[in-house]
Amino acid sequence: MAYTTQNLKELPKFRDGLSYLYLEHGRIEQEDQAIAHYGPDGMTAVPIAALGVLMLGPGTSVTHAAIKALAANGCSVFWVGEEMVRFYASGTGETRSTQHFLKQVRAYSHPPTRLEVVKRLYRFRFPEPLPEDLTLQQIRGHEGVRVRDTYAYWSRETAVPWHGRNYNRGNWGQADPINRAISAGAACLYGLCHAAIVSAGYSPALGFIHTGKQLSFVYDIADLYKAETLIPTAFKVVAESPESVERRVRTILRDQMREVRLLERVVADLHILFDSLDIPDPYTEDAARPGELWDPEGNVPGGVAYGCDDPGESPQEPPG
Repeated sequence: MAYTTQNLKELPKFRDGLSYLYLEHGRIEQEDQAIAHYGPDGMTAVPIAALGVLMLGPGTSVTHAAIKALAANGCSVFWVGEEMVRFYASGTGETRSTQHFLKQVRAYSHPPTRLEVVKRLYRFRFPEPLPEDLTLQQIRGHEGVRVRDTYAYWSRETAVPWHGRNYNRGNWGQADPINRAISAGAACLYGLCHAAIVSAGYSPALGFIHTGKQLSFVYDIADLYKAETLIPTAFKVVAESPESVERRVRTILRDQMREVRLLERVVADLHILFDSLDIPDPYTEDAARPGELWDPEGNVPGGVAYGCDDPGESPQEPPG
């Protein structure tokens, strides 16, 4: 059954009017200037003019005309797993601005600012404020204690034995049920965070705590929510039964993340993380305005992209 809402005006908001819709098991076609979803319950019209992100789950097919209509209305398209728990691919929407990505790059490339973002990522995880004069090593020590205490607490609450985070990717079946449940649930959480990062205009690869992977920033952000979502869910699932823990934890965690609207919360937290790094966006008024050229003395406004690479420019002959 398609996951839709009866009143599309009540779609949950990311921020500043950006909304999303998740559809599965059906065919998506162009319908006038909008699209329509044909599923087991019939046809549902989708007014895409006010839609920011369309997420296509399992069992969906979409026509070329529908994708063209979505792009023309500035709606990004994501191909995701069931109930948005895995992120597979994305199509570009109308927004061409790199405002948020530039904030991320600026924070990453300036060591004092990067350290501040790392500290913020750690402080996000604590319900109580930490002293401002703590060093990064001291904050990491606090976080290590918090994580160990979280595992120990849920082990006591559920009577599920806990011997530490330990599993071999080459021999999945050898891991105990609780480690398999945590790993399966983590994949779901990573998928949701990946979708949120991309939809908000940030890079999933440019991590601050984690580094060197295409999903480094995904790991940074997912760690903010593991203690309150993934860990308790995994322990409760294993406490009920050690059988088929992977499938069961994915299903329960999926429903839990949807109920608490975690996707919206992730996007809001991403903006908070970089809010103090205010980079003006020169494309706010005109998204099709030609981009700038980088120069050691500063960007050149309205720079010429030889070969007419930038929309809105006329071809120019290179100098010389």
